[in-house]
Amino acid sequence: MTLQKHVSLNINIRGLSESPTLAINERVKQMQSRGEKVYNFGLGQSPFPVPVPVVEALRLHAHEKEYLPVKGLFPLKEAVAGFHRQKDLVEANADYVLVGPGSKELMFLLQLVFYGEIIVPTPCWVSYVPQAQILGKRVSLLHTSFEDKWHIRADRLSELLEGEKDTYRPRLLVLNYPGNPDGLTYTANELKEIAEVAREYELILLSDEIYGQLHHRGGHVSVARFYPEGTIISSGLSKWCGAGGWRLGTFTFPQSQDWLMDAMAAVASETYTSVSAPIQYAAIEAFRGSMVIERYLWHARRILSVLGQKCYRMLSDAGVRLHSPEGAFYMFPDFSPFARELAKKNIKTSKQLCEKLFQETAVAMLPGRVFERPCEELTARISYINFSGSKSLAASETIAIHHELPAEFIQAHCEETLRGMEILTEWLTS
Repeated sequence: MTLQKHVSLNINIRGLSESPTLAINERVKQMQSRGEKVYNFGLGQSPFPVPVPVVEALRLHAHEKEYLPVKGLFPLKEAVAGFHRQKDLVEANADYVLVGPGSKELMFLLQLVFYGEIIVPTPCWVSYVPQAQILGKRVSLLHTSFEDKWHIRADRLSELLEGEKDTYRPRLLVLNYPGNPDGLTYTANELKEIAEVAREYELILLSDEIYGQLHHRGGHVSVARFYPEGTIISSGLSKWCGAGGWRLGTFTFPQSQDWLMDAMAAVASETYTSVSAPIQYAAIEAFRGSMVIERYLWHARRILSVLGQKCYRMLSDAGVRLHSPEGAFYMFPDFSPFARELAKKNIKTSKQLCEKLFQETAVAMLPGRVFERPCEELTARISYINFSGSKSLAASETIAIHHELPAEFIQAHCEETLRGMEILTEWLTS
């Protein structure tokens, strides 16, 4: 019977386990349910509440029950296109917007319908590669380095493409910035150079900009400005709008890639049919924006920026190698300066590092290995979101937007995050 169960599984998913981000969250919740104290730096979920106007819009449209068009409610598609025109300064047309139940599902559908190779720079979000493996896709990992701020360099991309026999076969490059797991972003010049290479080799770019509005200085630049004919912009409500559980994502295509959108919509029509009607109506309010939502974003960015800088200094002062975060709510530290001391504890891989830390201190973070880094590389992702977003937003609103948050603000409203960082540094240096 055991053998029969094994052979009945699709070969592409044998050995596949639950997504590491969800697994660590479940583990943390189980410990918390037993009354144990945990410092959760594992799950990348926005700490901030959904903006009030968006919640009110959901309440107003809770009665909506009809199936909506598979590609999405047209007023929402118009709002999404307007959002990208205003925020990203790109040409976007509602006819080429696809709405799905989270950008994660849309990425899966894109890989399903696209006949070609997927190129993924590492470190990368945990689901890009497993999705490709489920579908039996060919994946090329392009490892980046700490010295390059975990960025893909245009010259290295060009070398990869030029070095292959069939230079112009179908290929799709995934970009993600501000990045998960590193919290870093690209400059306009870096994006221009990548765009030039993409155009030369006729790459399709999937630009995952789900954290774009959480650039800490509000300075996000879309690569679609420089390569409009070949860039698909991925966005949604989960990060900048704090609505991860609402499960609404969007893809905005150039007209020249409408064949991909239509193919994805065909598959969607045979699988999930359409996204929840009340959620789509509420999302119109989010993507249309308002001064209330803009102020929400100003305060969220300010809090994340100040907290991120504080956490960066604490780890850097302790001797950890890492870059100062520029967006989202992540850091990707390199603990190699402690390699000798860690080896004495029989810690030689990122997985061993995170497991030992969790067992001994209840500080939870994810190993670099799950972000497609080499096993022996002592990297990890820290998601610094274990604080009350509601309370910190309310407190920030009492401080003029053009002022920096005082040091005591973070100490008062993000105390658990700072305490977790202290425990981590004490463990490293003890």
